[in-house]
Amino acid sequence: MENPVKKTAKKITKKAMENAPDSLKEKAEEKLKEKAGEKIQEKAQDKAEKASEKLAETVEQNATKAHETAADAKDKVQDILLSVRDKFRKVKEAGESFQESISEGESKLKSYREVKGISNVKNASNLKGASDIKSSTKVKSLMDIN
Repeated sequence: MENPVKKTAKKITKKAMENAPDSLKEKAEEKLKEKAGEKIQEKAQDKAEKASEKLAETVEQNATKAHETAADAKDKVQDILLSVRDKFRKVKEAGESFQESISEGESKLKSYREVKGISNVKNASNLKGASDIKSSTKVKSLMDIN
């Protein structure tokens, strides 16, 4: 809805333009064009300034968010790398202990030639009897030691 004062001013201006001489009409039109051009230019500059300010704010906000996100990502990557390093350390230690146990086991392993066969098993004639057991008289005392 239009303001009644503006409406009245427009009507008065129209009437004045209709009744004015042609030279005044031309001057008024030129002035009107100038003023309209200035107003359009001012409005365009205002809009451009507002857009520029909004853009600057947005750029600043995005930069802040980007820095925060990058810092979070950096922390997460560092945590992951540290955990991976710990896991690799554990795997390495397990591998080393496994190698040690294998190398110790190799020295204890016997070849098939060293395994006793049936001929090495004692039979009843090879077993010691009651006569082979030492008695208290055969045990050395402190006097017997030189």
